[in-house]
Amino acid sequence: MLKSMTAFARQELSTPSGTLTWEIRSVNHRYLEPNFRIPEQFREAESQLRELLRKKLARGKLDCNLKWQASDHVDDGISLNTETLLQLSSALDQISQSVPQSAAPNALDILQWPGVVDHKEEDRAEQIKQCVQAFASALDILIENRLREGQQLEPLFNDRLNKIDDIVKQVRALLPQILEQQRQNLNKRFEELSVDLDPQRLEQEMVVLAQKSDVDEELDRLDAHVQEVRKVLSKKGPVGRRLDFLMQELNREANTLSSKSIVTDTTKAAVELKVLIEQIREQVQNIE
Repeated sequence: MLKSMTAFARQELSTPSGTLTWEIRSVNHRYLEPNFRIPEQFREAESQLRELLRKKLARGKLDCNLKWQASDHVDDGISLNTETLLQLSSALDQISQSVPQSAAPNALDILQWPGVVDHKEEDRAEQIKQCVQAFASALDILIENRLREGQQLEPLFNDRLNKIDDIVKQVRALLPQILEQQRQNLNKRFEELSVDLDPQRLEQEMVVLAQKSDVDEELDRLDAHVQEVRKVLSKKGPVGRRLDFLMQELNREANTLSSKSIVTDTTKAAVELKVLIEQIREQVQNIE
C-alpha cells in the first residue's frame, strides 16, 4: 500500500453562479505542508480545507490552487455593490492616467473583485459548500494518483531486495573458503620466510584473523533488515519514515561488511550492496 508523495489532481465543478477549478500539486516533504491560493470570497473555507488534508494525508508539500470563473450574467438573487463599483472605477481611472499603457479589466474581472457582488447569505453558504466538495473530490483524485505511483515502485523495491538477499547468501557461502584461503596464505608466508611452522602459532593467527573478518552478525542483521523492509512495505498507512530509517541501518551493515573485508570478493559484495541500498533510498524519499 505504498503512496508516493508526488502527484497532481484537477477537479472542475460548474455551478449556476460560476465554475470552480481546483488544481493540487504534491511533492515530497518531511511533514505535511499545504499552501492555498484561493479567491478572497472563498477564504473562509480554508480551515475546512486544511482539516480535510490533515485527515487524509500525512506528509507532502502541497500547492492547492482554486480558480473561480463567474458566470457571464448576474442572477436575480445577486446585487451589485454600487459604492464599491464607484470606488473601483475611480481607482481604475487614476491607474489609466498614471500608467496609460496598462490594460483595462473586463466586466468579468470586475465582478470577481471582492465586494463588488453582494451575494445572499444562502448563496454564499452554498458556494462555500461547493468549494469544499470540489476540493474533497480533487483530494481523492490526488490520493488515487499517489497510490498508483507508489504501487509502481513496489516491483523496484522487491527486485533490489531480492538482489540484496542473493549477495548476502553468496558472502555467507564464501566465508569457509575465505578462511581456508587465508590459512594457505599464512602457510605460504611462513615458508617464504623459512620459519619453522608452529601449528599452535598458526591456529592462533587463524583465530585472530577469523575474529577480525567475522561478518556473521552483519549478514544476520542484513537479513533481518530486509525482512523488516518487506513487512513495512505490506503495511497500510504512511511508511516512508520507517523505510528511510531501515535504509540507514542497511547501509551501516554494508559499511561494516566492507571494513571487515579481507578479500576482493567481499569488498565487491559490499560495494554492490551499497549501490542497491542507495537505489532504494532514493525512491524511499518520495514515499509517504
